[in-house]
Amino acid sequence: MEVILAKTAGFCFGVKRAVDKVYEQVDSGKPDVYTFGPIIHNEEVVRDLEEKGIHVLHTEEELCRLTQGTVIIRSHGVSRRIYELMEKNGLEVIDATCPFVKKIHRIVQEAGNRGDTVIIAGSRAHPEVEGIVGWCGGQAWVVENREEAEKLDLEAGAQVTIVAQTTFNYNKFKDLVEIILKKGYNSSVVNTICNATQERQEEASRIAAQADAMIVVGGRHSSNTQKLFEICKKECENTYYIQTFGDLTEHDFQTVRTVGITAGASTPKNIIEEVHTNVRIKF
Repeated sequence: MEVILAKTAGFCFGVKRAVDKVYEQVDSGKPDVYTFGPIIHNEEVVRDLEEKGIHVLHTEEELCRLTQGTVIIRSHGVSRRIYELMEKNGLEVIDATCPFVKKIHRIVQEAGNRGDTVIIAGSRAHPEVEGIVGWCGGQAWVVENREEAEKLDLEAGAQVTIVAQTTFNYNKFKDLVEIILKKGYNSSVVNTICNATQERQEEASRIAAQADAMIVVGGRHSSNTQKLFEICKKECENTYYIQTFGDLTEHDFQTVRTVGITAGASTPKNIIEEVHTNVRIKF
């Protein structure tokens, strides 16, 4: 069996930076350290950090009750209101927001100050998108699919700024932008999908197109891993979404000659290596 491992698989720059910042706090021995939401969408990493004393705040209400301690903002970023709340409560803040996400915050804040309507191509329930909305200042719309883009109905000649969630599907973004541009608004389009995401998606698609089976490794709640799975599934029907190597036990690879492996931006290197090392031996 030939096994092809994607070169772009695993932690992206922003995720590695955020995770490193949390482990630095672990090593410092500082008490009362929290992350606002899981630092990344990977249960293995979050579990390890919890065992080392890092607490996860899941809601704004939990954050409001804190009056001391250190809060780490994850790579997804947060709204301006969350920053203000932490400052008001006197909490130490370690900002691990991905610089690419920070750039979007600046773009939409400036657009809102100009009076533009901001349109965000992304998943509205994703924490990154929730944070971006919180920096718009004015009117903001989140568009997830073609149907929502078609239904978008703003005033004729409206000033519009269009951005994207950093991990959004690039081809999907182009489709949505094309639909919106046809509506005749005064539109400014900024492709804010990060290069790492685009390269990862393109490489995954290439590998899946030549593989008999494709394995996508990542947390169940990882948006970018879900998108990789969708992309690979289009090219290779036998595409499997797993969190760890153990999830592959129910699948039979005996007749497979070529297996491709990719992984989301929040998947640790050791998990990818375990899958890569064992898939040939196991099957």
